[in-house]
Amino acid sequence: MWKKHPKALPFLFFSEMWERFGYYLMIGIFTLYLKDSVNGFNMDEKDSASLYGTFIALVFFTPFLGGLIADRYLGYRRSIIMGGLLMGIGYCMMSFHSLSMLYISMTFVIVGNGFFKPNISTLLGNVYSTDQYRARKDEGYNIFYMGINIGAFICNFFGAALYTTIGWGAAFIAAGVGMFVGVIIFIIGTKHYAAFDTRKPLQPGDMPLWKILATVILPSIVFGVIGWFIKGDGYVFDSNSTDAFIFACIPVLVFYVLLFLKSNKDERPAMGAMLAIFAVVILFWAIFKQNGSALNTWASRYTERHVDGGKEKLLTTLKLTETIPYQMSAITKTDNQFRKIKIGGEEVKEMAYPSYFKNMNFAKDPVEPGANVKAWVPSLSQSINPFWVIALTPLVVAFFTWLRRKGKEPSTPTKIAFGLLISALSVLVMIAAVKIGNNGAEKVSVWWLIASYGIVTIGELFLSPMGLSLVSKLSPVRITSLMMGGWFVSTSIGNKLSGILASKWDEYDDKASYFWLNFFLLFAAAIFLFALLKWLNRVMREKGVN
Repeated sequence: MWKKHPKALPFLFFSEMWERFGYYLMIGIFTLYLKDSVNGFNMDEKDSASLYGTFIALVFFTPFLGGLIADRYLGYRRSIIMGGLLMGIGYCMMSFHSLSMLYISMTFVIVGNGFFKPNISTLLGNVYSTDQYRARKDEGYNIFYMGINIGAFICNFFGAALYTTIGWGAAFIAAGVGMFVGVIIFIIGTKHYAAFDTRKPLQPGDMPLWKILATVILPSIVFGVIGWFIKGDGYVFDSNSTDAFIFACIPVLVFYVLLFLKSNKDERPAMGAMLAIFAVVILFWAIFKQNGSALNTWASRYTERHVDGGKEKLLTTLKLTETIPYQMSAITKTDNQFRKIKIGGEEVKEMAYPSYFKNMNFAKDPVEPGANVKAWVPSLSQSINPFWVIALTPLVVAFFTWLRRKGKEPSTPTKIAFGLLISALSVLVMIAAVKIGNNGAEKVSVWWLIASYGIVTIGELFLSPMGLSLVSKLSPVRITSLMMGGWFVSTSIGNKLSGILASKWDEYDDKASYFWLNFFLLFAAAIFLFALLKWLNRVMREKGVN
């Protein structure tokens, strides 16, 4: 596999694989850790989902700035090493059980990812810029993408074994160790890409970094602080973190609108097309990124996870600690010591009650008080999506290659529109799962999650790579970095919206209604984009691209 590619590829491949190992291990257990009433922070669904959404939103916001700083000042290698070290330190700091330490560690990860994520991909592209390897660039990126998903697939098995046998801290440290391994591999391979670590001097028409900081970043920080400290009768939206993020987005959105309005008549159609697609794909990320929140909750509470055998390290032992037969019930109050739930109209204490029992049908599946139940841990469900990416990427690539040979390959906007529609269909699978499980009264097979993830992964492969391709095709050369940043900003906003949606989970007594909302959001986005296809395809043709 490596012989026909630059010698730099395996080093970048394994560096990225270990970086994604650390990130997805951490993000796979993040909300579970927040909700743990004994060793976590005893957060409810709303608070944990809101914090998760803000976290992954900021993780995807900082690459916009990190890429620009590397382009013009630091260079790619130094940015990647610095970013990797910051993330590794951040993961390890999460092992300290303190809310203030959690926020500090999240900041390290957010800043570190901003320097690592955009620049290792850019460096890979530079390595393939020579005549010898230029024709294999797409194949190189496909191999590199495999590294991402191999790391994302295997990490959850390590995380599950560690947090069930040793504790949350061990799992977070493992994420940090994985990140440090990635940095070491990157440093070892330095000689193979040192010549491609070239900085891009400011070009005519480029916006100086100081101006971006003064007109976008600084106002965003100020607006975010204002949003955080707004009080009154309650939050403007649903939490401090949500208020801060929404307010911080205002200067960024204004910046891109002004960028569009100030563009010349030749650039404006392409700018408008990109901004329209940016706006629409926000809804894709809002649904897709619920894998670490709402779908993690589904795996934890609503999926039949009981097993009779298997490796102990991947199992968790759940003990029914109360002497009364719990049925599905609503949480009415939380604090650091216990939860109160209603059973038959009476409030009772719930001491560190495993969530797996929350909606178990005890008449159908009796569990004696004090009995143990072995079940696979819910974070393992986070490996389903990367498994599908690894399995389906060759098929999707082959499908489009076949269409290209027949002269019927759809345009980039058309692929994105179909990606949205296919993703909407994945939500229908979850609606069916709710119906089969009688709205949570009975646990359902994990195959429902596997099927839903499989369909949404096809949508992801139609949409995610195509978005980056669209920017590279349509963006004016003088502002390509800024427009690539716009793609990351739309992803960031979608990630936050995923947290806002997931925070409403407990407010829906009928879980099918929750998934119907997700379906209609995605379906409406798809219909809107299909309505724009004639115009979008015309813009693509006028630019001489497909």
